[in-house]
Amino acid sequence: MPATIRPERMGPWQLAPGRRILVAGAGSVGCHAGGCLARAGLPVTLLLRPSLAERLAGGLRLSDLDGADWQLPPGSARLATDPAEAMADAGLVLVTVKGGDTGDIGQLIAAFAPADAPVISLQNGIGNAERLAALLPGRRVLAGMVPFNIVQMPDGRFHRGTSGTVMLADDLPGLAAALNVPGWPVAGRTDMDAVLWGKLLLNLNNGLNALSGLPLVQQVADRRWRRLLAAQMAEALALLHQAGIRPAKVSGVKPALLPFVLRLPDWLFRRLAGAMLRMDPLARSSMWEDLQRGRRTEIDRLQGAVLALAQRLGHDPARTAPACARVLALVQQAERAGAGSPRLSPHAVSGTGPPGG
Repeated sequence: MPATIRPERMGPWQLAPGRRILVAGAGSVGCHAGGCLARAGLPVTLLLRPSLAERLAGGLRLSDLDGADWQLPPGSARLATDPAEAMADAGLVLVTVKGGDTGDIGQLIAAFAPADAPVISLQNGIGNAERLAALLPGRRVLAGMVPFNIVQMPDGRFHRGTSGTVMLADDLPGLAAALNVPGWPVAGRTDMDAVLWGKLLLNLNNGLNALSGLPLVQQVADRRWRRLLAAQMAEALALLHQAGIRPAKVSGVKPALLPFVLRLPDWLFRRLAGAMLRMDPLARSSMWEDLQRGRRTEIDRLQGAVLALAQRLGHDPARTAPACARVLALVQQAERAGAGSPRLSPHAVSGTGPPGG
């Protein structure tokens, strides 16, 4: 990882008096993170869209697969829509915007956030921390990874539907411990590049879930969908091997074994699935939510990252990673249609059957 992102170690990190934790670009993940931190008594500012700020004026509600259901009263976290106002007293910046918005949020941080405030990228995909570091010379920029799915439910609550622990680059002693609160488990890691590639392998299912329109539990329980995910993972793993990159284990199974496990018969997969990931019936991918709300997805940061790696290695991406290329094309087509999830069948996604069903 570049030196600009892994600076020399200092003493235990503390949030300075009068400073706040800023969640920059608070959507589903950012609101859940900020809500958990605020509930633990930390001063939090959520920089969000005016429409979402209006909906949260009456308080923030969080829930998760372990049965938690917390209603935070109004004022528990400061809601802000003006970047200059939100960032003025930031002592720590958590970046939760989509990867395509990294440049915009980086410019705002450079313009309005104090230069001594560490910046943590909690975004899907590869290279977001590097892009932020390039925009924020001299500042501490750390990579992070959020392993679980957060979806805004029809009743307005932000629901965490899968298990996992947030990972942060272990560059500021005490930072991970300070952010480790109920509902938002956090741990430090020294191998964040490997962690991010390990997470990307799992995120290759986001596009499939968005195209299917199914809850994650139902989709992953179907071997036909798992075989489509296994094909994408196998393409990515082959390219990572060529590039000399060893993805870290972020589920209960070693990355190299994931395609094999996913292709197992349903009855056998169910017996092993509990070791990989816990999820409840409400869990959906964030990409499904993006399609439903007519927003741009992160498909170019996920499947697109695999195709970019193929090109960097001198391959024709469409020939070397055809499964990833097809999913990317189908999600982009659904984005343009603007009608939510197309609810495709596994055969339609693989190109072996009719488009619907």
